[in-house]
Amino acid sequence: MNIKPAKKINGVLSIPGDKSISHRGVIFGSIAEGVTEIEGFLMGEDCLSTIQCFRQMGIPIEIQDDKIYIQGKGLQGLSAPKEPLDVGNSGTTIRLLTGLLAAQSFSTTITGDGSIQKRPMKRIVEPLRRMGADISGKEDGNYAPLHIQGKELKGIHYDLPVASAQVKSAILLGSLYAEGQTTIVEPARSRDHTELMMNYFGGKIKTEGLTITSEPIQQLIGKKVSIPGDISSAAFFLVAGAILPQSELRLTHVGINPTRNGVIQVLQKMGANIEILNPRHVSGEPVADLVIGSSSLQGTIIEGDIIPTLIDELPILAVAACFAEGIT
Repeated sequence: MNIKPAKKINGVLSIPGDKSISHRGVIFGSIAEGVTEIEGFLMGEDCLSTIQCFRQMGIPIEIQDDKIYIQGKGLQGLSAPKEPLDVGNSGTTIRLLTGLLAAQSFSTTITGDGSIQKRPMKRIVEPLRRMGADISGKEDGNYAPLHIQGKELKGIHYDLPVASAQVKSAILLGSLYAEGQTTIVEPARSRDHTELMMNYFGGKIKTEGLTITSEPIQQLIGKKVSIPGDISSAAFFLVAGAILPQSELRLTHVGINPTRNGVIQVLQKMGANIEILNPRHVSGEPVADLVIGSSSLQGTIIEGDIIPTLIDELPILAVAACFAEGIT
């Protein structure tokens, strides 16, 4: 691969689908009743691992061109896999599915590659055990492989020690099956893709400030899901358009979820010429077209509550800071 420096860049781009939302589309489509059609799905290895896990649990999933078709079997429609579920390198898959599997009527083993087996799991195992889950693994369930014996769960009140969308999502997936209400209190706001998509499919999630409340439900209904472009991928083009002279890029159908859009706020604070056009809601998520033009950037301070909304974009913001006037 030969990469030559560009003096300027102009054009219209379609950004690859959001990874976090792609995972959740497959999860909720699989436990909903009826067909779910997903367009804009990110065909990356991690998201494909989620598809494979549900196929192992008896869910028919077809990939046709750039669309995914899921024949959901309802909340009680999963079947015991014949072999351990292998998530590959996907931390999202193993953490979210652990919450879902804890409430099933069968036992499962779920694992991943060498990297996954080194990642701590106690942060999700602990609250799920409080709900009644039966989960075991290395070092008392802190590392995969995890062995999960499905149990009847009960709702809990849980104060998250650290803001984590994955921990929150694992609890919320378990809460779909739990007896009684589940309440989660976050120390700071984390990504809310699970709450938005769960409600889009028919869930009963209420959010007031940092408190999320989930009620058990009887069913979810299959939907047509359009995955927005990943803001983390869009960030590279936003910075490129800002720092190169005589440049203008239009990025279409990009997710601008407030729990993820910190990179836009910081670039605007630095003086980037960003326009947010045609804002709308698609499949429960806020989406817009972004236009970025050549800009004279200024140094800034990035701190506090905005950090969780741009944690993945800090490296590319460091690049922007190199081209800004002053200290960042």
